[in-house]
Amino acid sequence: MKGKRFENMNGVRHGKVLKDLRQWRKERKEKIKDLSYIVPTCEQKEVDFLRSNRESTTITWIGHSTFLIQMGGMNLLTDPVWSERMGLEKRLAPPGLRMQELPRIDAVLISHSHYDHMDMRTLRAFKDTPLYVPEGLSGKLRARGYAHVTELSWWGQVQLDGIELHFVPAQHWTRRTPFDINRSHWGGWVIQPVTRTDVEREAVYFAGDSGYFPGFQQIGERYAIRYALLPIGAYEPEWFMSLQHVSPEQAIQAFIDVQAEQFIPMHYGAFRLADDTPREALDRLYAEWSRRELPVEKLRILKHGETLIKQ
Repeated sequence: MKGKRFENMNGVRHGKVLKDLRQWRKERKEKIKDLSYIVPTCEQKEVDFLRSNRESTTITWIGHSTFLIQMGGMNLLTDPVWSERMGLEKRLAPPGLRMQELPRIDAVLISHSHYDHMDMRTLRAFKDTPLYVPEGLSGKLRARGYAHVTELSWWGQVQLDGIELHFVPAQHWTRRTPFDINRSHWGGWVIQPVTRTDVEREAVYFAGDSGYFPGFQQIGERYAIRYALLPIGAYEPEWFMSLQHVSPEQAIQAFIDVQAEQFIPMHYGAFRLADDTPREALDRLYAEWSRRELPVEKLRILKHGETLIKQ
């Protein structure tokens, strides 16, 4: 609907004003941060296997929220960003795979329109690839020459050969210009086989960006999730970020809520979007995991370019 503005569950709004932004910037100048830790790049990449694979489910972390996900013979990319800069900030670590190392991509999944998730410079390389996007984005993308765009609302689904793509809720917001705040929606994606067993969890849940909200439990009730790809970065200062980005501790609670078998953290280590560092995000994640006495095998910390292959 023309002019429609989208909302979160329970009426939660981003709600920060200019004075809050100024306060954050003032606090940031007073902080001394150690930025020496760089997320390592995998030394043994599975490039040849990924190009030939048509059977195994795999998850390869490119960096930030960009993953190559293979399922049912299909090659999917989430929120592809290969840009060297995000605004004025230079990338902290290179993408785990070069574009030339990718297999042929069958579909691109976009979680929302923020620049670190919908990077138009990167998307130019996928102009002829089907794009699956949140409600409110298809018109803008078609106007820029993207002919194969499918728009979904929360809980909407489409079938792509032998897999299903489900667009699920998140707690966030959108804006690309001063004039289009919340004119498109935001969310995550659940990817699962069309033919599923009753005894095995097979879905991959890519959360996009989100604050902590009741929707995680709803997602867990609807889908049998094996792998939960959840953000752990860009949470500091929490008084400013908490409605839009989970902290590492909240990400663990979200993992529990969605009842997944394994947790793969993302949204850290590629760009400095807030005051936390990649090392701080990981340290807090490890500390909370230990405090809750969760099984170590359920936490999978991937290197950039590392591939997890479902056994």
